[in-house]
Amino acid sequence: MVKEYTELQSIPLKSGTTFVRPVQVLPERVKLSDPALNVMTDLTKVSVVSTRARTSMDKANAKMIRYGVRMLLVLDDNEQVAGLLTASDVLGEKPMRFLQNMGGTHDDIMVRDIMSTARELSAMKLTDVQQAKVGDIVASMKKAHRQHALVVAEGPDGRQVVCGLFSITQIARQLGAQVHSFELAHTFAEIEAIIPHG
Repeated sequence: MVKEYTELQSIPLKSGTTFVRPVQVLPERVKLSDPALNVMTDLTKVSVVSTRARTSMDKANAKMIRYGVRMLLVLDDNEQVAGLLTASDVLGEKPMRFLQNMGGTHDDIMVRDIMSTARELSAMKLTDVQQAKVGDIVASMKKAHRQHALVVAEGPDGRQVVCGLFSITQIARQLGAQVHSFELAHTFAEIEAIIPHG
């Protein structure tokens, strides 16, 4: 017996139609003793915002603003991680240093000129993160003087895949701390002092 199927009615696609973007809902409030996964952006649930090394710095900055992020993963032509570009890279002294050394104008600066390259980056292993607490992540990021941290999963062949991200700004918000004060805190005593207890 042959099953019959009914064709679905099509409708015109309206001008201005957008598309669904995945959203990860993280807990609004966490404690330093909570699981680290409660503050990790999980790239299996949220699309990473990326750029290319040959993109202009200004276009990359506009993309960060548009998506409300402070970091872009920089990809090469093979869709592999070439580096990271942060808001601090764009708004800090790197652009001025580049212009002093190379000349040109602000419009000439490309992402590749100011990004942190893959060779300069380190990452946390997902297996370690799964066992860690929020405080462990904060301690690791403070020690490395990083605003962002990558999390990688390793396949049986040893190849790494970036599967998560940490942002010190996001962690501060979830801890209920003032972001600026949290970023300036260096010791755990200072961090504990700025986290509301209640």
